[in-house]
Amino acid sequence: MVEERNEILQTGIVFPSLSHLKSMTPHQLNTMNASVLPFTNNTPICYSINSPPFKYHPTIASAYYSSIFTTLGIISNLIAFVVLLKSFRRTHNRSRSFLIFLGGLVITDSMGLLITGSIVISFHVTYFNWRQLDPNCHFCNFMGMSMVFYGLCPLLLGAAMAMERYIGINRPFARSASMPKRRTISMVLMVWLIAGCIALLPLTGVGSYHMQMPGSWCFFNISSEGSNLAFSLLFSLVGLMCIAVSFLLNTVSVVTLIKVCCGQDRNQRRRDHEVEMMVQLILIMVIASICWCPLLIYILMSVGTADPVRDAIVLFYIRMASCNQIFDPWIYIMCQVSRLRSLLHKLCCPVDPLGSNTYCYGYDSPPGIRSWIRGFTSCFEGQYSRESTPASTGLAAPL
Repeated sequence: MVEERNEILQTGIVFPSLSHLKSMTPHQLNTMNASVLPFTNNTPICYSINSPPFKYHPTIASAYYSSIFTTLGIISNLIAFVVLLKSFRRTHNRSRSFLIFLGGLVITDSMGLLITGSIVISFHVTYFNWRQLDPNCHFCNFMGMSMVFYGLCPLLLGAAMAMERYIGINRPFARSASMPKRRTISMVLMVWLIAGCIALLPLTGVGSYHMQMPGSWCFFNISSEGSNLAFSLLFSLVGLMCIAVSFLLNTVSVVTLIKVCCGQDRNQRRRDHEVEMMVQLILIMVIASICWCPLLIYILMSVGTADPVRDAIVLFYIRMASCNQIFDPWIYIMCQVSRLRSLLHKLCCPVDPLGSNTYCYGYDSPPGIRSWIRGFTSCFEGQYSRESTPASTGLAAPL
């Protein structure tokens, strides 16, 4: 009897009585049986809340979802990278800084999908035991760092691009015309450095990375206690501030472009490359807001109200945030499709009732969003010039 008691004290396992088991609810039984391995003083911190292997029934949809999601995202980003590379070679220096930002965003999204997606897919294929594979939490910490780093980078890059466009549109003389490429690369590297420093904070004691249900991924502990509270607030506030800064600066830039395009000075209205970049930047901001705001707001509300975090909600919001890495590259891809330019050209530009000529300029420009934006802005010029001197306006060829 004494030996059995000593074994219980050494292992830290207390077995409930049969009457106690009968009085427990099914949810309590599942919680108690969530881990096969006991919690002891030597349990690594990443397994102190959720310890694998978990008692759950994996579905085929989860494995297919992860595989299709990751494959589609990587292919989309590769296509976008090729599109941006071709655009970078044929564009002028003024637009290259923005393309460098977009290239940094594509590289970040691709690496994020490749690293985190490969881990999740490997789990759904092999169902490996994290505690046997990673007894010291190094692998779990790496995935948690990757989730934080590749999550914050798109938001920080979006804010940096909004700031660059704001300076380029509202303060054009403040820009350095001699080294825009070097300066832009430095800004991208600075964004990666800031996101990396934030991702490293849990390893220094500010927050902690933990295994998350259903056992396929790791993330920081969303809690309202101690250092976990500080890191949760930091992550959510940094993300929300990036979205707010992007919204504010993009709004000011759009208002400035509208004033320029609608002003009396016709020479100021030919800034099609500025409009092109702002359209892409606004789409990036809208998609990032839709994908990331639910998770960031939920983290902020959970730590603020001290309510228990629901694993299913966090997993759903994480998947929403991951969709940002798939939708972003299609912005660059679709903006280079010449058919969009032709469609808008037909819908927008008036046709000469005496002939087949349209009153739009820029028809001979390279395909892409700049072409149909130029057609869109020139429609208004055509309406004014049709009654004055149509022969001197240089009418475009018919579609």
